[in-house]
Amino acid sequence: MSTFRDATPTDVAAIEAALGRPLAGRCAVVVRRSDGRPVVIENEPHLRDGTPMPTLYWLMDPEFVDAVSRLEGAGGVHQYEATLGLDAIAAVHEAYAARRQAAIVRLDAPAPAGGVGGTRVGIKCLHAHLANYLAGNDDLVGQLVTTLVALPPTVLEDVRS
Repeated sequence: MSTFRDATPTDVAAIEAALGRPLAGRCAVVVRRSDGRPVVIENEPHLRDGTPMPTLYWLMDPEFVDAVSRLEGAGGVHQYEATLGLDAIAAVHEAYAARRQAAIVRLDAPAPAGGVGGTRVGIKCLHAHLANYLAGNDDLVGQLVTTLVALPPTVLEDVRS
């Protein structure tokens, strides 16, 4: 019996349009803009074919994705590792892995491994950390990213409302 929440058909259509392809697994919208547009989705820890999906939270909002891509392009990943330290980041990975493990509904397939976005050490993807933070989880990297993304404050307010 599955306890994973499924996206509505309307959400699936919006997500697939944003991705430009059909979804390979189940997901649910966990953060939205005030007009209902998906900002963050939560992925089931396995794709439909049983492939492990290490990214539990996925950033969907185009404005956030573009802003975070600019941070990554400017060397943000290495800079934030040095600023926050690997021990603090490791704690975020452990909590993320535990949350993802608790969401597993398929026991017949290999479990996904690693922390945020499948990372074992350091930072792999600022997008995944921001998605984790916006989904309401403690994530020092995601919290830092919210202070650095080049978006009008009204965008963050719109997501939080």
